[in-house]
Amino acid sequence: MRPTREPSPSPRSRRSSRSRAAVLLSLPLMVAGVAAPSAVAQGHPERVVLPATLPAWAAPSADRGELAEAAPVTVRVYFAGRDRSGLQALARAVSDPRSRSYGHYLTPSQVQQRFAPTPAQERSVHDWLTSAGFRIVATTPHFLSVQGDAKAVRQAFGIQLHSYRKDGRTYRAPAAAATVPAAVASAVLAVTGLDDAPHMASPASAGTASAPTGAVTTTGTGHSRRDLLPPPEAAFANSGPFSAYFGATPATGTPAAYGKVQPYALRGYTGTQLRHAYGVDGTRLTGAGVTVAIVDAYDSPTIGADSAAYAAAHGDPAYRPGQLSHVDAKNWTDTEDPSATSPNGCGASGWYGEQSLDVEAVHGVAPGADILYAGAASCQDPDLSDALDRIVDGRLADIVSNSWGEPESGSDPAADPVYDDIFLRGAAEGIGFYAATGDDGDYKAKTGVRETGMPASLPWVTAVGGTSLATDKNGDYRFETGWGTDTAKLAKDGKSWVKLPGTFTGGAGGGTSGRVDEPFYQYGVVPSKLARATAKGSGLLRHRVVPDVAAVADSATGFLVGQTQTWPDHTVRYGEYRIGGTSLATPVIAAIQALAQQAQGGLPLGFANPALYARYGTPAFHDVTDTPLGAGTLLAMVRKDFHNSADATDGIDTTLRTMGHDSSLSAVTGFDDVTGVGTPTAQYLASYYLPGFPGFGSPHGVTGAPQR
Repeated sequence: MRPTREPSPSPRSRRSSRSRAAVLLSLPLMVAGVAAPSAVAQGHPERVVLPATLPAWAAPSADRGELAEAAPVTVRVYFAGRDRSGLQALARAVSDPRSRSYGHYLTPSQVQQRFAPTPAQERSVHDWLTSAGFRIVATTPHFLSVQGDAKAVRQAFGIQLHSYRKDGRTYRAPAAAATVPAAVASAVLAVTGLDDAPHMASPASAGTASAPTGAVTTTGTGHSRRDLLPPPEAAFANSGPFSAYFGATPATGTPAAYGKVQPYALRGYTGTQLRHAYGVDGTRLTGAGVTVAIVDAYDSPTIGADSAAYAAAHGDPAYRPGQLSHVDAKNWTDTEDPSATSPNGCGASGWYGEQSLDVEAVHGVAPGADILYAGAASCQDPDLSDALDRIVDGRLADIVSNSWGEPESGSDPAADPVYDDIFLRGAAEGIGFYAATGDDGDYKAKTGVRETGMPASLPWVTAVGGTSLATDKNGDYRFETGWGTDTAKLAKDGKSWVKLPGTFTGGAGGGTSGRVDEPFYQYGVVPSKLARATAKGSGLLRHRVVPDVAAVADSATGFLVGQTQTWPDHTVRYGEYRIGGTSLATPVIAAIQALAQQAQGGLPLGFANPALYARYGTPAFHDVTDTPLGAGTLLAMVRKDFHNSADATDGIDTTLRTMGHDSSLSAVTGFDDVTGVGTPTAQYLASYYLPGFPGFGSPHGVTGAPQR
């Protein structure tokens, strides 16, 4: 998912006892676990089936025959470690506000001692793979990377590899579900790489020469290949006019729509404005003492200068030396733009805007927090999971923002347990993970089916949805709708809008997962019609619904971001533009969580969902609906965009953008599949205050009830 700009501290093992806010409610007991080998292969009792190794697209109708035995194959085999059920139970206990173990986190070394694979397990997996003909090319605490051929795959996993047609190209995939010997099954968590179709995340942002150098500290060796990264991407800029706040400037001269001339879109919020709108002003909270990690692909060569210039331009505190640091992959891969000849290309320069948005939004909302940027080697799942592993293994952050993902149908189910394992170990250490739900609503317009995104739909991550945020002339919160945009073009004669409300062009991801069970914290909150109970044996199976929480995302309200870009005159220089997407909502929520952690004395929030759902239905959240001004009132904004995305040379396009029109998804009273439990109010932060903390009591902006 790409930012939507379109013209579109040391670990703590225990937490002190203290009274909690009255909003903390009892949570029913149910743990959503990770997939693991469990079924005996039919007719082969000595082998166990690995789940999720047979892609849905590897159908007989697409089969092009068996792969040659000598065809090269590289796979990763992930270790299950010891006591999977024990790790799940621990993660639940330390995350549940009603548990006596709440907040009693482990250190990384304690997690390793209790749950890492034993030397015997590692040896058994190693010997099994090498005896099948694989060669070990990399060994980590979490997996073995091995190379071999199709014959070795058949020997190790009991399957043949075939060629299949998919999206006009040919890929390999197993012809049947992979199996492993029963003797090693308990040591194997997952196997990835048996199919070679692209499994690529994209930034969840929509919209879409130098400045003073920022204070940046670099660790790791990622910069050794910085010269191989492409230059800044082609420039994007917004055309005015703009509204200073929602409804401030009517688009006089454009046709009326829905009973009146609609206002111009905003220039884009700044961190200061978002702090005010979400009730942070007056609390004295800055996120000091908290580390927020941002995981994206690659690392913009100009991020230090850009973030420093942006802070200076918009009144954010200057970065302290070392406040923005980096821990990058050793090498960059798949940096080219995707094409017919490079289907795995990630378009590295396209990630620079995502990184700029994430860093500047976190610093704007939580200016005292440390920011650790973790650059993945590429946008591929294995590289992104490696970046997350680095954070968990070293307990490098308290909060991790992930503004990327992919639709369930395009993601690799075999990677689900890999991500789940990372999030579980992180929960045990008191690390909270936040993931964007995407910018394509229910995805039907993009993929042809209604679905949710990954990894946001996994049970041990907080899924962040999006809204359209309206403030008044004082910058105070006025209302939000769910983010959902239909776009209608201005007719050539300028006298009407073409086919109102227009075509769906973007909105907050959400809905019901097709492959993740309902997690414990959603019981009693998520309506049955959303959980979509399906028959399973003698009972019913309910499914995970996303998002969990939301914040501003609409690219017509959006955030003003600063970034070095390549302009039409071939200069490379800093510029600012409005950007949106759940890529914006995710770092905003991560920053607010940093403020909440500071409010409760710096003690980590850990996996946040049980505490978020415990506050559901209280003044801690705005209950967002698509009709804040009453049923039948359709809200919209007029946008002016440069046709060439950079300047007026090729003309300006005028469009009408709706608010609260998110495909089949709707923001309604109560929990919904666009905004989850809602968006945070000042009371949300107040619920974390410890007695005696400066600002405890009645932070500026508290109204005593959710605002709509």
